[in-house]
Amino acid sequence: MIDTWIAELPHGMRLSCRSAGERGRPVLMFLHGFPEAAFAWDELLAHFAAPEHGGYRCVAPNLRGYEQSSRPADVSAYHAKHLAQDIAALIAAECGPQGQLVALIAHDWGGAVAWNLAATRPELMQRLVIINSPHPQTFWRELRQNPAQQAASAYMNFLVRPDAEALLAENDFARLWPFFDLMGASGAGAQQQAAAALSDNAIGPGDAAQALALPDGAGWMTDALRAQYRAVWTGDGSRPGAGLTGGLNYYRVSPLRPAREDDAAAAGVELPPEAFTVKLPTLVLWAMQDSALLPELLSGLQRWVPQMQLERIERATHWVVHEQPARVAASIQRFLGDDQ
Repeated sequence: MIDTWIAELPHGMRLSCRSAGERGRPVLMFLHGFPEAAFAWDELLAHFAAPEHGGYRCVAPNLRGYEQSSRPADVSAYHAKHLAQDIAALIAAECGPQGQLVALIAHDWGGAVAWNLAATRPELMQRLVIINSPHPQTFWRELRQNPAQQAASAYMNFLVRPDAEALLAENDFARLWPFFDLMGASGAGAQQQAAAALSDNAIGPGDAAQALALPDGAGWMTDALRAQYRAVWTGDGSRPGAGLTGGLNYYRVSPLRPAREDDAAAAGVELPPEAFTVKLPTLVLWAMQDSALLPELLSGLQRWVPQMQLERIERATHWVVHEQPARVAASIQRFLGDDQ
């Protein structure tokens, strides 16, 4: 059973959370990305809370700006240091002031928060698991040097527009479903329709005109899941796409985007060579059919993650957690040392 509750944090923020497993058990924490929410982890929460899979306390917060979590109006409130502060406070609430997570597990934008926290506050966790979320150093490098990654990330410059919420909400989020459907979430027919719809409008991840081979586990987007996404994106209904503003603010405040004529973005940033070094045991799961985050992002990663284990998943996309949850769970289980 999945429980839902609100964590009131000492610095005045609140995070709406989903959890499974008993309080007091060793804790796994799961961080979602865009345009998802904590419900994306439900299957893994239930899996790892089961006694035969470790009996963990499993917690998935909705990140700042999502669902019922705090949604500051100021875009600067979505800088990485504030997002990391939220998760550090939630870890303390779950594990005690000197406690540690068994592992922090994260995908997409949740991974950006996790890379930051693991580098700056490694005492908060024993291990790190990253699923298709680029390390800041390799993402910065590829956005500056690799035309293919620049093209794959071009959609980010749509998401920073001040009217992005309204445009994404039009016609029942017609511009947002292709983020999933281009990678086979609703099957082959919807994939082709999404590619055709976006071929003249570069707002989807990767090359919208080129549909990918269907991954293993394609067609995972059920009507029930679609309703959950729609509810999160709608938010309080105060304006079209009200529930998207928090997640879009992550893009608006970050310089790690392709350069534009009036915005140097990643090209205008300098990262210290050793910044974001993670010395924890780290499992990186990378779905190789991710059209938004290309395999070159893995090149040289061990420089910053010396205790890295890398698993490439060939027939999977950015949405591998939904496509192949059993495969993802098994990889994490082995990494935790609890494979039974």
